[in-house]
Amino acid sequence: MATESDGEEEGKLIGGNQHLVVDDDLREMAKKAAWSVSSCKSGNGVPSIRDDNLDTYWQSDGAQPHLVNIQFQKKVKLQLVVMYVDFKLDESYTPSKVSIRAGDGFHNLKEIKTVELVKPVGWMYIPLSGTEPRDAFPNTFMLQIAIISNHLNGRDTHVRQIKVYGPRPNPIPHQPFQFTSREFITYSSIR
Repeated sequence: MATESDGEEEGKLIGGNQHLVVDDDLREMAKKAAWSVSSCKSGNGVPSIRDDNLDTYWQSDGAQPHLVNIQFQKKVKLQLVVMYVDFKLDESYTPSKVSIRAGDGFHNLKEIKTVELVKPVGWMYIPLSGTEPRDAFPNTFMLQIAIISNHLNGRDTHVRQIKVYGPRPNPIPHQPFQFTSREFITYSSIR
């Protein structure tokens, strides 16, 4: 990842980035996914978190946890969730505790990451692997982002954008195969 949030310690994310910066070897995976939310105010649903406009937002309308469900047609490997939230604008509507869950569907979701957001303003980067080598990136049909609590004990939530990234299938541009050794990469060209 090219840039991290201002601070990260034991599941706490502090600060945020004003510009979305993601490594070239990652691609946005959720463009063709089916998105749903547990609830929303009229006009503040799924399109508001996918429109690339930081002035719009999803606003929940119901009991916590507030859920964003992302379902893929085939199993995909995911590495990173990026959310734009703004404590300065949204105050008690700003998420403070977020749980990321993965599985084959609603019936077997397992929590893979929990983070605490501390007065976040900007893009918050949530890597989906754990700290242990056995905690690999999830290969999943479904990702669920659960807003467990908000700042100042707020009831409903505002999330301005969500992006989900996974590895590019072939990180070497215009190559029909993915070469793994430096020698093959160096001398691979069509003549």
